[in-house]
Amino acid sequence: MILRVIERCGLLVIVAATLLAGYSEVGAMVARRAANVTDLLLLFMYLEIVSMVEVYWRAGKLPVRMPLYIAMVALARHMMMEQSLPWPEVLASAIAIVLIAFAVLLVRWGHLKLPYNDGLDTRS
Repeated sequence: MILRVIERCGLLVIVAATLLAGYSEVGAMVARRAANVTDLLLLFMYLEIVSMVEVYWRAGKLPVRMPLYIAMVALARHMMMEQSLPWPEVLASAIAIVLIAFAVLLVRWGHLKLPYNDGLDTRS
């Protein structure tokens, strides 16, 4: 019981911090009177984090695909923000995005074709 309360409090802290960060980012965009693609990608990452917390709150499980989506967006945002990246780093980031996308497909395929019951689902 106490672990569940700690878990829920942690999730609330994550949501609150994410909402605060999103609010700060929107405030910065309003102050600049401009929004660019990197700002929108950051807001999208915040939205994905809130969605991830919601899924974990309801199901008690975290689909591994959600952090992978966030990682892909974070890499794309990094590539867009750093305009003077050396080409090996750009290539490495692009390869990383493709590998993560492949991992998402592999996880999804495994989930559909090879379902399993780990016996840990004791939540009601």
